[in-house]
Amino acid sequence: MAPRTVLAVLFDGLQSLDVSGPLEVFAGADQLSPGAYRIRTASLDGAPVRTTSGLTLVPDESLTGAQDPDILLVPGGPGSLRPDPRLVDWVRERGPRAARLVSVCTGAAVLAGAGLLDGRRATTHWAYCDRLAREYPAVEIDPDPVYVRDGHISTSAGVTAGIDLALALVEEDLGRDAALTIARHLVVFLRRPGNQAQFSAQLAAQTARREPLRDVQRWITDHPDADLGVEALADRARLSPRHFARAFRAETGMTPGRYVDRVRLEHARRLLEDTAGGVEEIARASGYGTPEAMRRAFVRALGTPPAEYRRRFRPATTP
Repeated sequence: MAPRTVLAVLFDGLQSLDVSGPLEVFAGADQLSPGAYRIRTASLDGAPVRTTSGLTLVPDESLTGAQDPDILLVPGGPGSLRPDPRLVDWVRERGPRAARLVSVCTGAAVLAGAGLLDGRRATTHWAYCDRLAREYPAVEIDPDPVYVRDGHISTSAGVTAGIDLALALVEEDLGRDAALTIARHLVVFLRRPGNQAQFSAQLAAQTARREPLRDVQRWITDHPDADLGVEALADRARLSPRHFARAFRAETGMTPGRYVDRVRLEHARRLLEDTAGGVEEIARASGYGTPEAMRRAFVRALGTPPAEYRRRFRPATTP
């Protein structure tokens, strides 16, 4: 099979990890399966570019002289939010020719500016989702997923999400074992599914200002199998259920029920990934009570049942 060409677009003001992370994945895949990928980098005029961290990247060629790649990668960074019009024009012309068009982080702004995301679902770094939605109303911006694949166009959230997306592409090309091997070599513990949230429950929710509510947040995390109904949590915070629910939402940005759902899902995911415990045991330990309740939660949030989730995302070497 002929090598799949990966072309990373370089420009001043890009975030270096948005380029180096995915390219390390493809380079690892090529080492594992020699000839699988051919990696190239290009800037508008072929000149070196300066990244946000101060690193200087020297491209292989100019964009005008580059051949159409199989995978066209557009990174993010401040330079993608104020792109050179020539870069947008080039992506508008050449992006549709790539078998896969991929953006990392705010690189989605370049694709949107080129009109390539119109009528499509996409994501970007959580901090820029609102801005992108305002500036490009024809694009359906989803702020939650790690990455979104819509046809031949894939968009990913911030920084490390580009690695997750690259691993998903490698899995599609070379299989699950290859992707897991590369993930282990990069010390990326697990390939996150695209519809996993950008944040864990603890990060997605704000930390409450008042100590009783912060104590409740810690209690939920440490005791997912406990009674976590509003009445029980309100009693722990020494508040009435109504006052507690209102204060919790005001200070954390989500309802107690939603917070509990996220914590339990994360706890169950970690047990499926890290242990050999049975589904029934994990369901009890995570507060679901029954395997069926856990199955419904997984299908609703991740689009896959627990057993399939474990098959896909548990490394073969898990002790």
